[in-house]
Amino acid sequence: MPRLPLLFLLAASAVFGAATPVIFDTDMGNDIDDALALAMLHALTTRGECQLIGVTLTNGHPNAAPYIRLVDEFYGRPELPVGVATRRLKDGDGDGYMAAALHGAVNALIWRPAPDLLHRLLRDAPEKVTLVQTGFSTNLAALLAMPDGPALIREKVALLVVMAGNFADGAPEYNVRIDIPSAKAVFEHWPTPVIFSGFEIGCDLLFPAASIDHDFAWAPRHPVAEAYRAYQKMPYNRPTWDLTAVLEAVRPQHRYFELSDPGAVQVDDRGATHFTPGPGDRRYLKLDPARKAEILEALTLLASQPK
Repeated sequence: MPRLPLLFLLAASAVFGAATPVIFDTDMGNDIDDALALAMLHALTTRGECQLIGVTLTNGHPNAAPYIRLVDEFYGRPELPVGVATRRLKDGDGDGYMAAALHGAVNALIWRPAPDLLHRLLRDAPEKVTLVQTGFSTNLAALLAMPDGPALIREKVALLVVMAGNFADGAPEYNVRIDIPSAKAVFEHWPTPVIFSGFEIGCDLLFPAASIDHDFAWAPRHPVAEAYRAYQKMPYNRPTWDLTAVLEAVRPQHRYFELSDPGAVQVDDRGATHFTPGPGDRRYLKLDPARKAEILEALTLLASQPK
C-alpha cells in the first residue's frame, strides 16, 4: 500500500493527545528485534505519537552503546542519552550484527551507567513516562532498589511494558532466566501497572525478510537493515518479540492485542513466569489470529519508515 504523507500522519497522531515520553531499556546485541524496535520508536517519535527520551542497556558488550548511538544519529537524534550496563550478564552477538553496521567506527565516549540514567530521566521528566523493557530486568531492579526508587517510580512512571515471560506453555523465557532475581523483583514488586508481551506473541508474528530488502531500500546504508542482514543468513523471518512491546506501549488505543484479566505474576527458581488472575495490575497480551496481518503491517511499516 502507498505510504501516507508524513504531515498527514503527524496531524492524525494529534487526535490521541500529546506525545508520551518513552524510555527504552534493551539488551541490544542479543537479538535483532531490539534494533527493529529502536527503529520503530524513532518512527513513532517522528510521527508525534511518543517522545523517545533515552535508551538504557542491559547488554554489556562494548559495541552496544556505540551501535545505539549510530542508530540515533542516523534518525537525527544524536543527543539522546544512552546508559550502559553495569553488570555483564549475556553480551550476545556484539561482534556480529552490531560490528557489521558500525564498520569499525566505535567512538570512545564516556557513557552514564544505565540505572543512574534511568533515575535522572525519571526525576527530570515533566510528566509521567512509559517504560519499555525488552531485555533483562537488571536495570529496573537496580532502580527499584534505590532508596527513593519506589517513590520515584510511583510518581513518574505511568506504565511498564515488558517483553518477557511465557504465558502459553510456562517454559522459562530467555529475558527472565538470564537474571532471575531481578525479574522476580520487578515482576512481583514494581509499583505501577505492568503489561507483558510474552514469548508466544513474537513467535506468532514473524518479521518478513522481504521488508528488509524492499522497505528499507530508501537508505543505501541503513544501520538496522545492515544489522538484520548480518545477524543470520538471508532470507530469514525473525520473531517480532520486542516490536510487539513497543506497539502496545505507544499505541494502546489501537487495541492490536487483547489483554488478559488483571492479576499477579510470580517468577520461580527456573525462570518460569506464573500468572494468577485476581487482585493486581499485571496483564499479558493475547493475539487474535485474525489480526496477524494487520499487526505485521503496522510493525513493518513503522520499523522501515523513512526518517
